[in-house]
Amino acid sequence: MAGAGKKRNKAERQSAQKSRDTDNGRAYDGPSERPGSSGGPGQASSSRGRPPSNPSVQANLPSQSVRSSSRPPSAGGPAVGPSRASSRPRTAGGAPLRDPALDPSRPREPALNRNIEWGGNAFNYFSDDTMPRELMKRPGFGKIGNSVKIRLNSHYIQGTPDKIYYQYDVQIGNGAEKRGLIKAVWDSNQLNQAIPGNRNDWIFDGNKLAWSARNLPREFRLEVNLDAERGRPPREDKAPDTCRVVIRAAQTGAKIDLNNIHEYLNGKCSIGPHVFDAINFLDHLVREWPSKNLVSIKRSYFHRHQGDRDLIGGGIEAMRGVYQSIRMAEGKRLVVNVDVSHTTFWHVASFPIIINQLTGHNNVDTLQTSWRGQDGKPNFKFDAMKRLRANNFTVKHKGRSEVESNKIWKVASILPQHSREYKFRPWNKQAKKLELEMSVFDYYHKTYNVYLNMPHLPLVVTGRMIPKRDNAGNIIGKSPIVFPMELCNMCDNQRYPYKLNETQTASMIKFAVKRPGDRLQGINKGISMLNWNNDPYLKHYGLKIEPKQIETNARILPPPKLQFGGSVAEPGTSGRWDLKGKKFISGNTAPLISWGVTVIKSGQFQGKPIQLPQVQAFVKAFVQAYRGHGGTVQNEQPIIQEGHPDVPKAVELLFYAVGNKHNIRPQMLLFILPNKNADVYLRIKKSCDCRWGVQSQCVQGQQAMKVAPQYISNVLMKFNAKLGGTTNRIVTPKNAGHFTKPTMVIGADVSHAAPGVGAPSYAAMTVSMDKFACRYAAGVQTNGFRVEMIATRNLRDMLQPLFRHWTSNVAGGRLPDHIYYFRDGVSEGQYVNVLRNEVADIKEILKEMGETRKDYDPRFTVVVAEKRHHIRFFPGAGKGGDQNQNPLPGTVVDHDVTHPFENDIYLCSHKAIQGTARPTHYHMLMDEAGVPNDEFQKMLYEQCYQYIRSTTPVSLHPAVYYAHLASNRARSHENISEDDRRNRDWADPSKSTSGKPEEEAKALIPMDNVDNISYGMWFV
Repeated sequence: MAGAGKKRNKAERQSAQKSRDTDNGRAYDGPSERPGSSGGPGQASSSRGRPPSNPSVQANLPSQSVRSSSRPPSAGGPAVGPSRASSRPRTAGGAPLRDPALDPSRPREPALNRNIEWGGNAFNYFSDDTMPRELMKRPGFGKIGNSVKIRLNSHYIQGTPDKIYYQYDVQIGNGAEKRGLIKAVWDSNQLNQAIPGNRNDWIFDGNKLAWSARNLPREFRLEVNLDAERGRPPREDKAPDTCRVVIRAAQTGAKIDLNNIHEYLNGKCSIGPHVFDAINFLDHLVREWPSKNLVSIKRSYFHRHQGDRDLIGGGIEAMRGVYQSIRMAEGKRLVVNVDVSHTTFWHVASFPIIINQLTGHNNVDTLQTSWRGQDGKPNFKFDAMKRLRANNFTVKHKGRSEVESNKIWKVASILPQHSREYKFRPWNKQAKKLELEMSVFDYYHKTYNVYLNMPHLPLVVTGRMIPKRDNAGNIIGKSPIVFPMELCNMCDNQRYPYKLNETQTASMIKFAVKRPGDRLQGINKGISMLNWNNDPYLKHYGLKIEPKQIETNARILPPPKLQFGGSVAEPGTSGRWDLKGKKFISGNTAPLISWGVTVIKSGQFQGKPIQLPQVQAFVKAFVQAYRGHGGTVQNEQPIIQEGHPDVPKAVELLFYAVGNKHNIRPQMLLFILPNKNADVYLRIKKSCDCRWGVQSQCVQGQQAMKVAPQYISNVLMKFNAKLGGTTNRIVTPKNAGHFTKPTMVIGADVSHAAPGVGAPSYAAMTVSMDKFACRYAAGVQTNGFRVEMIATRNLRDMLQPLFRHWTSNVAGGRLPDHIYYFRDGVSEGQYVNVLRNEVADIKEILKEMGETRKDYDPRFTVVVAEKRHHIRFFPGAGKGGDQNQNPLPGTVVDHDVTHPFENDIYLCSHKAIQGTARPTHYHMLMDEAGVPNDEFQKMLYEQCYQYIRSTTPVSLHPAVYYAHLASNRARSHENISEDDRRNRDWADPSKSTSGKPEEEAKALIPMDNVDNISYGMWFV
């Protein structure tokens, strides 16, 4: 076994080395391309630290700078040349990463309805020796700040019925039928007439649970004849299409008492199944009527003719609908949160038009021949056609009856054959014989006199089958029903489940962004769609929802002052400041000497290409502005190159040109991009971060040509941060910051791929790197597939080096006494897992690292920051609102829509540039340090002014914001080729790895850390 392990590790090291020399997975084909080749052509080098094979470049490099460990002192760090990585990619040994929630060895959580805002303690049915058994209670409400009245997009439930209701288990068919069949059976006239009581007595979850005020004395059984329901005779040679229905009393929670909700809200009982069942019933009650009349997607509802919609390109249309959810809230009340909701649907058009738009073709004629490559095999355009799978469509053409034209079919697959290639023998029902073999093209011409205009498009395969017969007419099997693509038309309300491209995303944002007044109109339109007043189920059960929005007492926290180099800014409640005449509070840590500029030539330039004089003018203004902001620039005339068409090669040439000229490793490489192509950006970052270990900065060519001072200052904030500087910090008494003892701030986030994309999840952790928590360092790694909890070994690998660096460079050898752990992106059902898994692991890791102090046990304050919610503030004009009627920065709400008992707030820390401001929901899970709420809220708000690349306070605490940036940047460190990435992004969602993957995700390519760039702000 040991020998096998050594072989495996050797293979992994070789694979890792190959990945680092690949840049986006494209391996160098020969010594002439491979960097670090020390001999002539055909002689490969074993050291990546040696100079390139170009003799002129090699001659300018002192041998000791690349062959000796003693490097000449310089501002930029070690000598030029890619170094060996200090660490290798972590292996994929052991079991695949799994979400702790799926661990079969742990106690099971209650199967709660995820459509309801429960609060974290609802999911806490566990005990852990090191973690609290319950989330912390609210110690009190905040007091600082000016009080102001604002409206919330939530409504009180005026009254709830006080009767006893009954819950039933429902089985339709064999218990594993598809939702469409279940709905058809439940809505059938036969069931409606036979089921006891009024039809409005019954609430159904669309799957296996039902509720009613009637107490059935015995099990209810019925067989529904679907043929009779649809007014059709039984199919040939088949028995009638029937489906059995069984309704019986639920095994658990058979009786629902809504008084249990009020008992809990008044503190007379603890939360438990009796409360869960009651809330679950109310949730389905308010959803029953809209689910029957609107297109429902989780908690959102859409109507094609009542909601606004707009085409956003690629055969897709955006649609505006309404969102509603019920929750228990502070103030001992039940509230309904109502907001606008947006999603995407397929455009109602013929399949060829949709595919033409989806693949970016100008006309369908070229699509007919381009879905196959030169080798005759289907290409990525055919993969795009597979996105039609699982959608409903109709078939219309000349000679087809109205009944058949309105018949709905479902796409099972796309056949890689066209109508002239696919042949079959049709069965003649009248003559009762097989016809001669013919193509689909000929069949439509002979049978319907339809001449197909696009015969070379692939065929559409449905999920329905027809009997396959022999010459004697005997059934010998089944054949799928296929249609020519040009005759197929997309039905309405077919959701588009894939990731939007950049153009679609921009159009979607433009469609969704609305000012507060317009958003309120959209909410009111949504309420009219929900039609509470005429909801027969709400009327029948006596549930009333207050039509007036909740008005709450909010507070506006006092804004901080900002310290710059030699000056102080006071933004007040405006939520913005500028850098004109201001110096950064700290500039670059070493004079800028070794740097260069490349104009990237890969791809079409957006507008006119930038010319050399324009680049020189931009660099001159850039240097002047940096010096004006306090930066130290020793070399004001960096190398300027026209980039190689191959992006990794362009990075390599600039790296060596800069390093050879100055005899030191480059400190910064600046790239002028032709457009906003994400692939080009990712390739630059992959080369700079993982191959060469150098900081990089990208700018848009069109912006560089303008030489706008504001744009340059915005870029310089990131440029300066990457070189070790800090933009500003908040002014505090004695300039001590918010922390009076050694305090570390950690942020964590896990990002997941869009549905249907088989990319892994990326975990990121950030750690504050100064006593004011202005600067942060970050670590990233793959975290399995759709695994939300960060794996223990990832926590260890990311946190340990950052912890050591913090201890030696921030705290002077001391260990942190207090640790803030900000976690982004977890739902309420995962709060307990954050404590039991991530926080427990971090505590163990820090104890191991603090062995010199046997009593070392830092105090943790654990906070979840969440922006995926639908609470909005509407202060209106005047006090509490800005000119657009958005809330002022610092507006905090801790009443009426917060949790009844747990410690959470909604904080709007930013000024909305466009649309309606979305506050951040902060939920404190644990506080071992006993931080007062006022102090905590003030710290949250003020540190949002320290976001290093902005002249406005941000909406999310910087520790979490940076973790989000780092997890997104991890995509550029992925060990995958561009072709493989493209194929994966066009993947069929039915084959997605969003379930239980068989293998662990590949580790990211490690950063080349020879200049310690991983401890800097490489991710901003």
